[in-house]
Amino acid sequence: MKTMIDTGNLSQTAVNLVMTILREADKEDELTAYREVPFAILPTYDLLKKESDEVKRDAVLFAADQLIHASGYYEGSDDEKVRRKIIKEYYGVGKYGKVEIYYITQFFESFLRAILRTKITYSVEQWIDLMNKFKYQNGSTDVQFYGFMGFALKQIERMIKEEGFSEKLRAYLQEMLTWEEFSDIAGRYSIRWGSVLSKVKLKLLDILSQGADGELIVQPFKLIEEDNFGKTVNATVAELPQAERDLWFLFLKHTATANGSKPAQKYLKASKELVAQFKGDRFRKQMQEWIAFASTLADKEKGEHGWSYYIFLEGENNTILKGMVWSLLQFHDSKTLSSLAALAERCYRKIPSVGPAAASVGNAAVYVLGHSKGLEGISHLSRLKLRVKQNNVQKLIGKYVQEAAAKLNISEEEIEDLSVPTYGLEQGVKEVAFEDYTLKVSIEKVGKITTQWVKPDGTLQKSDPAFVKQSTKLATKLKQLKAEVKQIQKTLSAQRDRIDRSFVLERELSYENFEKYYLNHGLTGFVAQKLIWTMRKGEQEVQALWQGDQWQDVTGTTLAWVDNETVVSLWHPVHSDTDTVLAWRERMETLSLQQPIKQAYREIYLLTEAELNTRTYSNRMAAHLLKQHQLNALTAIRGWNYSLLGSYDDGRDGEIAYIDLSRRGLRAEYWINELSASDSFNEAGIWLYVSTDQVRFVDTKGDVVELVDVPKIVFSEVMRDVDLFVGVGSVGNDPEWRDNGGLSQFRDYWTSYSFGDLTEVAKNRKEILERLVPRLKIRNVAKIDGKFLRVEGKIRTYKIHIGSSNILMEPNDQYLCIVPSRGKDVNTDKVFLPFEGDRGLSLVLSKAMLLAEDDKITDPTIVSQLSK
Repeated sequence: MKTMIDTGNLSQTAVNLVMTILREADKEDELTAYREVPFAILPTYDLLKKESDEVKRDAVLFAADQLIHASGYYEGSDDEKVRRKIIKEYYGVGKYGKVEIYYITQFFESFLRAILRTKITYSVEQWIDLMNKFKYQNGSTDVQFYGFMGFALKQIERMIKEEGFSEKLRAYLQEMLTWEEFSDIAGRYSIRWGSVLSKVKLKLLDILSQGADGELIVQPFKLIEEDNFGKTVNATVAELPQAERDLWFLFLKHTATANGSKPAQKYLKASKELVAQFKGDRFRKQMQEWIAFASTLADKEKGEHGWSYYIFLEGENNTILKGMVWSLLQFHDSKTLSSLAALAERCYRKIPSVGPAAASVGNAAVYVLGHSKGLEGISHLSRLKLRVKQNNVQKLIGKYVQEAAAKLNISEEEIEDLSVPTYGLEQGVKEVAFEDYTLKVSIEKVGKITTQWVKPDGTLQKSDPAFVKQSTKLATKLKQLKAEVKQIQKTLSAQRDRIDRSFVLERELSYENFEKYYLNHGLTGFVAQKLIWTMRKGEQEVQALWQGDQWQDVTGTTLAWVDNETVVSLWHPVHSDTDTVLAWRERMETLSLQQPIKQAYREIYLLTEAELNTRTYSNRMAAHLLKQHQLNALTAIRGWNYSLLGSYDDGRDGEIAYIDLSRRGLRAEYWINELSASDSFNEAGIWLYVSTDQVRFVDTKGDVVELVDVPKIVFSEVMRDVDLFVGVGSVGNDPEWRDNGGLSQFRDYWTSYSFGDLTEVAKNRKEILERLVPRLKIRNVAKIDGKFLRVEGKIRTYKIHIGSSNILMEPNDQYLCIVPSRGKDVNTDKVFLPFEGDRGLSLVLSKAMLLAEDDKITDPTIVSQLSK
């Protein structure tokens, strides 16, 4: 029988045994892809294990050579006939043509993993020869010998234990660490092999750390410098005194073992022992610096095989950062927890075509926050839950919130109430002394926090005082305060969103808790005091608004009876008649009160006749064409679950967007269908557009619930979300879609949506415009005309659709394309709107104000369309 290479000085006995084992594996039908060969059932393998160490060593070398050459043939020829000829001629297997060269390489890989697990005695020279074979062949073939190095290292560990650690061997192991494979782990190699290489590297360091009589010899440990995090950590450690540098080497090596989704107790115990060796607060402060640096790290562009992509951290550095985060489980101070929350948010930020930047690190930060003492960590998780988009992360955070609530024997909502920090604010204001100056922090609106310097004489100063800049202590204090202001802004937005989502829960709070966690809370109070609440005491039930430090009903009458026996709930217009809702809207306008969430003007969705007829589903939001990525983003923002549909064949023609309403015993579903339209997908194979179908509800068992049995407020809020998905995600809202290559077969849909009947959102918008336009400077040239805002310009007359904000020009209904800018609109910035967040309303007003003075328009893309 021929072999693929000259066996040279190798034992013929070893060669024959290995080839016989190969044929036995073929006979047992075990030469198939992705399967470890069960050598225990092969008789000749048992004979090999009983052979001398010399025969077994030769068997290892022979198998390594065969793997190299078989891989070379596999990579070198795409001709199946040539491959089959090689198999039959050299190996004598695959007589029926079922065995591929690829399966031969699988066999030799399996064989090496198995034989290297057995005890084989090596001399230092023999072992070095084996390692050199592994090393020298790596550069010329696609064979990855890293997976076998770990087994080979165990052989050498036995030899060291029995014979001692020779200087020749120590020098060779030190030289191994300089191999190219270990200097760029996962930078040049796949994640799979990067992980294996990392383990081999750690094993090498463990062996080299063994000194005489059990003495520990600290080995330098460096991070990969293919990203700025690795460079920064290495540079910081390099500048430290030797004793502290050694401590960091030991700690960093420990973090490289941070495997798994949760830290093992063994890992945490070792972390605590290592941290205890640092002096004072040195460890915690340095970790805070590195965590903060990682939180601001930009994604790095990489190129490979002619295409580029982005990464956050290189493979091994991800593991090390995760290990760093786990080590902070023993710290519970505000600065550490805030830095971990910022890191988690950064790690969950998506990289296009990749996904979350570093999900494992983000999960580690969430784990530490969820297991921190007190409620501050839960507070950060509550905010994160509203900001991150990934459904699995939201579930993970929800799990930790549930666990914390169970420990305190309270509900999840109550623990979220408890965990909201005040940041020292009172009525949305905080004053911080800087010697005889004061810096006043004030909440102006959700998303806008102002700071203002007050001089000793009470006058204001715009810039930071010079003495603050010149003092290290005061400058640090100011820096910390500015960081806190950013946290206040984020937390306020999160609490606004949390309250907005709580309508569907219909929570009832005792007045005592309501005062503590909402009305008089330094931060949440800013939102709560602008909302309408239902006050119930005995037989009395009245909707009220907090004005002038007292509760007033819709007429402005003070409610003197509100006390600690009162039960408070958030008012929703679905439970009131039309006159009451209109009265509250009038009241808001009279007070010029802008609500942080849409409440008085909240859309109401009641069952229609068609939905009563279909009984179990609604087609109200069906047959729309949506931009899929926008839909995906919107569902995440509103707490829904959705998976993108792709043009690849994954067995799905449709997807269900759903929201878990388990606390109401329900789950709402919105059915989505893929739109297989020519090549309308992105580089990742994701469809650009999808079509919509029915909305339905199921109970916790998965059984369909009839719509009449769904609570009114639940139905209304779900349909409001779905209307948002359509209203924002529809291609009908894109003024350029008709002309920029949008799907021609759906042009009719674009036209019908762009200028069709008004949705509930648009109807509300129309009502606001009816009240608002008469007060604006355009009142003489603008009026409501059915579903349009009609504007008389100097050149043309325009009809702005109140729903889509798209424009038709009279007299021939010519379409006018105006693409809105992304920045703040100076035309509408000072116009009072009764609630925040309706960009569509702002667009309609902005376009109306622009077109009212169409003779002053200079934008050539608009001017060119105005001629009749």
